[in-house]
Amino acid sequence: MQTVNLVDAKAHLSRLVDQAMQGEPVRIMRRGKVIAQINRITRERKPVDLNALRSLTTNMTPQTVPARDMIRDMRDKARY
Repeated sequence: MQTVNLVDAKAHLSRLVDQAMQGEPVRIMRRGKVIAQINRITRERKPVDLNALRSLTTNMTPQTVPARDMIRDMRDKARY
């Protein structure tokens, strides 16, 4: 674990954040005392409920116009 003073942390924050993202925590000190620590965050992914997704998509009406044409139409109507 790396420890840096506050002035160095301000000057090299991007590098320190990159180190933390790679799994190496960084401690920041002010006047010789640790005041903060930068750690990597692990995000939990929520599982996808396939049955709920299927029930949602089966009730949707099929698209009759290609998406590119629909977007162009929306864009042109909004301009004028």
